Amino acid sequence: MRKVSDEVFYLEDRAALVGRQEVEFLKGKVGANGRRRIRFCAHQSPEDPVHEMFVTLTKESYIRPHKHLSKSESFHIIEGSVDLVIFDEAGDVVKVIPLADRPSGGSFYFRFTESSYHTLHITSDFLVFHETTSGPFKPSDTLFAPWSPEEPDRPAVGRFMNALAGRVERFVSLGRKS
Repeated sequence: MRKVSDEVFYLEDRAALVGRQEVEFLKGKVGANGRRRIRFCAHQSPEDPVHEMFVTLTKESYIRPHKHLSKSESFHIIEGSVDLVIFDEAGDVVKVIPLADRPSGGSFYFRFTESSYHTLHITSDFLVFHETTSGPFKPSDTLFAPWSPEEPDRPAVGRFMNALAGRVERFVSLGRKS
């Protein structure tokens, strides 16, 4: 594998093979960077037409609400559990999709085809998932929600995530989940 940053590794072999050893490697490294996220990219470069990534996050990870322009995106949960939260343009929660690894008995796969603001509310200590989206990677194809805090503002992120947990709990308690 080739290290690109503290958060990104590319699998060098054209025939990518990921198993328990690679998952444990990611889980061991995810706490070593401030954003609490790390990934293996199975594609060869940001210019590839299909991007497949094995992503590991922790309960403390913040994925700023965002949407992708003209891209589909799928999540296949390998380990852990998460609420995929979908918002309207004003930032109101419109859908909560609980996902968990296959042994949980719940849904473990979701695919987006529409452009909606979304984030992850992680409900386990670690979340490991396989994400697939179309390339090439262009930062301008991702729009961050203007009503969400930027990552460097840790106090604002903490307040946002605490409020989000409450909003998700209320949304689900009203029986409004997916």
